[in-house]
Amino acid sequence: MKVVDSIASLRALIGEWKRQGSSVGFVPTMGNLHDGHLKLVKRAKAHNDKVIISIFVNPMQFGANEDLDAYPRTIEDDKAKLIGEGADAVFLPSVQDMYPAGLDVQTFVEVPGISDVLCGASRPGHFRGVATVVNKLFNMVQPDDAFFGEKDFQQLQVIRTMVRDLSMAVTVHGVPTEREASGLAMSSRNGYLSTEEKAKASLIYQAMQKMKLAIEQGDTNFADIENSAISELEKEGFKNDYIKVVNAQTFMPAAADDKQLVIVVALFMGTTRLIDNLQITREV
Repeated sequence: MKVVDSIASLRALIGEWKRQGSSVGFVPTMGNLHDGHLKLVKRAKAHNDKVIISIFVNPMQFGANEDLDAYPRTIEDDKAKLIGEGADAVFLPSVQDMYPAGLDVQTFVEVPGISDVLCGASRPGHFRGVATVVNKLFNMVQPDDAFFGEKDFQQLQVIRTMVRDLSMAVTVHGVPTEREASGLAMSSRNGYLSTEEKAKASLIYQAMQKMKLAIEQGDTNFADIENSAISELEKEGFKNDYIKVVNAQTFMPAAADDKQLVIVVALFMGTTRLIDNLQITREV
């Protein structure tokens, strides 16, 4: 596996692959890789001739009081996992590479509407940071295909919208969420949880399944479904950010005649913010 740490060497490598006629699959990450990330690598390898992964903890998507400094950085372990999966290259840009003029004067990309609700409302500027860094990475890597986990479903839709609106020549693939045996969605932030908190966090998935069953059985009183789940989880010690049933494309509140829905959840267990979702296809 090649380790690339400059934009010039990245472009030289990608250029060589393209001259060979190879298709390029790309998995952007912030590192601290778990089985969910490795599932993306597997999917990319099945789809493309060459696969490159980026590891960059993006300061632009962290708020003033969020965990940028504490975010786990495990580069050597990550590289070993990627070698084990047969990745062709890993790109390790620096903050200076990504934002040479500094964040205060950086040109940015913003996707209106979908970036302003739910996680966008709770974390102002977060999706601006996501869209900007993914746009830059796409320009650097020039991939044919890019792979993202569906756990961050709103992020996935922001990126899909950006790619569509900016006529970008990359196909974005969503990959189903990888879960632990308990149902807890795999996440780098699960490492912040104590053993007891991690066991309790599995209740999120159970609550979503209960919501999904009610909707599939014909209940369209989405507000009551949401409030019931909030009440149950708050009794278990969670602090609610949001639990919503939304249109899977627009992220607006679900209507009774919507066919593609997604249950989206953001809750705090202690100081750790956990997100998850479940998609629903209805016959209306």
